[in-house]
Amino acid sequence: MAGFQSLPGFRDFYPEDFSRRQHIFRVWRQTASAFSFQEYDAPVLEPLELYKTKSGDEIEAQLFSFTDKGGREVSLRPEMTPTVCRMVGAKAGALKRPIKWFSIAEFYRYERAQKGRLRAFSQFNADIFGEPGPEAEIELIALLIQCLAGFGLTKDDFTIRLSDRDLWFFYLEALGFNDAQSRALLTAIDRYEKAGDDAFKVYTEAHGALDAGLKEKVLAFLKIKSLGELEAALAPFKSEKLAARLADWRKVLAGVSAMGLGDFIAVDLSVVRGLAYYTGFVFEAFDRKGDLRALAGGGRYNDLVKKLGGPDLPAVGFAIGDVTTGLLIEQRGLAPAQANAPEVYVVIGGAPERAAAFADIQALRAAGVRVEYPFKELAFGKQFKAASESGAKLALIYGGDELAKGVVKIRDLADRSEREVPRNHIVASVRTELAGG
Repeated sequence: MAGFQSLPGFRDFYPEDFSRRQHIFRVWRQTASAFSFQEYDAPVLEPLELYKTKSGDEIEAQLFSFTDKGGREVSLRPEMTPTVCRMVGAKAGALKRPIKWFSIAEFYRYERAQKGRLRAFSQFNADIFGEPGPEAEIELIALLIQCLAGFGLTKDDFTIRLSDRDLWFFYLEALGFNDAQSRALLTAIDRYEKAGDDAFKVYTEAHGALDAGLKEKVLAFLKIKSLGELEAALAPFKSEKLAARLADWRKVLAGVSAMGLGDFIAVDLSVVRGLAYYTGFVFEAFDRKGDLRALAGGGRYNDLVKKLGGPDLPAVGFAIGDVTTGLLIEQRGLAPAQANAPEVYVVIGGAPERAAAFADIQALRAAGVRVEYPFKELAFGKQFKAASESGAKLALIYGGDELAKGVVKIRDLADRSEREVPRNHIVASVRTELAGG
């Protein structure tokens, strides 16, 4: 009879895998802390209506949703944005602005598992509420860059593609398109990179043939790759809306560049993010070298807190997942060795030595040193082999001679050098050795 297996799209984390994921979480958490974001958590189960209100009834097909024993329609969370909007909305009046929050949590989507996309996955989510200006985008883009650079990735590994849904709407309005036509065109633009001209079927099926001259202007705008090109394209229009957006673009790009991060940013108006709740700047972290493509995504969503029953509160945020991040750092050779390898391996002679070693082992562990030792009596040769294989930096040797002299021998397992230290100095001596002293 075959044993039980995990469900499709769900992962087991054996210690080595768990250690790698914890490394990812640790980098994210340290980065968010450096940016003075506050961590929060929330229930894994939410009312189904929360997700339907945000995304429409069709979202239910992608959810792990069910009726609970109290007759409530509920769902495992597929994302954090509705939840954080609910939480911030409930206490908005008491929260100091700007509200800078982050979380690291697991999410669940009922969709086909494939490379980089699973049914259960973890994400780092960061959001800023209460700041309407582009200062919030500067802060979040800098945070996103550091969330990837913290692993040793550089501008040669990834780029942040920056675009703007409001800019698109104002530009299309200036060309004469109404709101419904503009939304259909944005759907086409979102698909254009993959589908080419076929992407415009979304528009033609709903609104008829697209004027060739106008289509050419849309495609030319789509291909803009610099602030200078953007300024030149907008120069003929006498639109206050477009002028204001252009001023915000200058501020974001100047702010990110002043932080020394300008080489990470690419103007890319093909990014419009298919989610209709975005209301301004949108951005994606993109894999420059490989096939992982989008590594993270986010943008401004000024209307969502109000839509979900809270006050009118501007917001911008992004999410980055552990699956693609893990694949990326593995591909680039940046995945760490197992994090919880012992720092010290204790080599023990006979029973009297074991009693002495146990007292010191406990003192070292109480001081926060990671210590391993053999459970059973083994020949010294086997113990030294185990010490080397464990990944420990030091071996502490408790033999009969050492015990008689009241000392412990410390061996550096890299260069095999040894020195003796008094047993009553063992904790301080080990700490000094581990610190490189």
